[in-house]
Amino acid sequence: MAFGGLDLNYQHNTTKQIHMKMNESFKRMSLVALMLLLLTLTVQSQPQQTWIKVHVAPENSDWTYSCGDRVKFKVSVTQNSIPLEQVTISYEIGPEKMVATKNGELVLKNGTAVIDGGSLSEPGFLRCTVTTEYEGKKYTGMATAGFEPEQIKPTAELPEDFVSFWQEAKAEAAKIPLDAIVKLLPDRCTEKADVYEVNIQNFRPGARLFGILSVPKGEGKYPAILHVPGAGIRPYGGDVYRAERGIITLQIGIHGIPVTLDQSVYTALGSGALSNYPRFNLDDKDNYYYKRVYLGCVRAIDFIFSLPQFDGSNIAVSGGSQGGALAIVTAALDDRIKGLVSFYPALSDMAGYLHNRAGGWPHMFYKADPNCPKIKRHVETTNYYDVVNFARFIKVPGFYSWGYNDLTCPPTSLYSVYNVITAPKELSLFQETGHWTYPEQWDQAYEFIYRIIDPLR
Repeated sequence: MAFGGLDLNYQHNTTKQIHMKMNESFKRMSLVALMLLLLTLTVQSQPQQTWIKVHVAPENSDWTYSCGDRVKFKVSVTQNSIPLEQVTISYEIGPEKMVATKNGELVLKNGTAVIDGGSLSEPGFLRCTVTTEYEGKKYTGMATAGFEPEQIKPTAELPEDFVSFWQEAKAEAAKIPLDAIVKLLPDRCTEKADVYEVNIQNFRPGARLFGILSVPKGEGKYPAILHVPGAGIRPYGGDVYRAERGIITLQIGIHGIPVTLDQSVYTALGSGALSNYPRFNLDDKDNYYYKRVYLGCVRAIDFIFSLPQFDGSNIAVSGGSQGGALAIVTAALDDRIKGLVSFYPALSDMAGYLHNRAGGWPHMFYKADPNCPKIKRHVETTNYYDVVNFARFIKVPGFYSWGYNDLTCPPTSLYSVYNVITAPKELSLFQETGHWTYPEQWDQAYEFIYRIIDPLR
């Protein structure tokens, strides 16, 4: 079958013959290395468990209150799930990510205590952070109460030329040939799916976008999922699991570098040339770093539509954190998307800090002077890239999920996005979660995706 000028069957057969000559022990070692990498990334996404646990929770079971209500936080410290008595705790209470408005210290005489957290007069979030020291080690727990979060309004302003800015950017990018380069990855192929590293031309001649394409084997047309990445610099393994189950998947990187290199390369780039990349070229909206990223997501959709195996219609986009932001951006920029999944989207209402409340990752305006000319220029740029402004133009169904305890992407910034979306939307709250997910959240997300792109599943 033809693919970007290449015959995939020919390429597959030729590479397979070469691969059969490889040493079997090397193949097993490569597979083990890949599995260890994926396991490491999975473990890092979950909170570390400790022997001593500090439990904090609002008295309301849904962690949500009306403005003016007083919230009380229940606190306990456990060892082996048994409350510890006579433990001294210290606590701080205040709006999330802001200076604490209340603090104190007390002894848990019976292993538990209730702390009066006060209230908020306006929609937002009030966080209680509790710390204790046990046998020379410090342990921390927190809980965050929401006050009418569905009434939170964004601080990000919509530029008058926002729509035309992105229409022109997409039109210019569309003139550039995809020039798709496809490389089979035999070690990652399975009996039911072929796996490739692909790279395509992105937002200007010579700039590339890399990713891992997984395609179901066998004749037929298939729906597709575009997986957009969280923040950082790393290799990618692709979503082979869903390809084996009849869905084309494309997992992309955003930095214009191959996604199959040794981890040491990405570590060096993260500490060197790509360190602090979300702030690159903030003085210039036409050259800000995320312009290539956002346009790259659209180019990835172009590539999927060029695949002969794609059914030509049913496609969704999914991601978390930076990926959650990119899922919303992609759906807003490209009307070929049928639905989206977004976990705790970053890059949301970033200027919140300049209005005395939490702003979104990467927190570039934390403690910034709103009257500083340089900061004003940066805000003007970020308004063209803030997820809030893309969310205003979402037209397709979306599944959204997060928790109240997120320190990386504060819930104030998340609701700033969610509340402006007028398209069909589902919000699945797991209040106690921070910047991580339970398996049940992903189960719900994929049930949503299947309804959108593969309703007969």
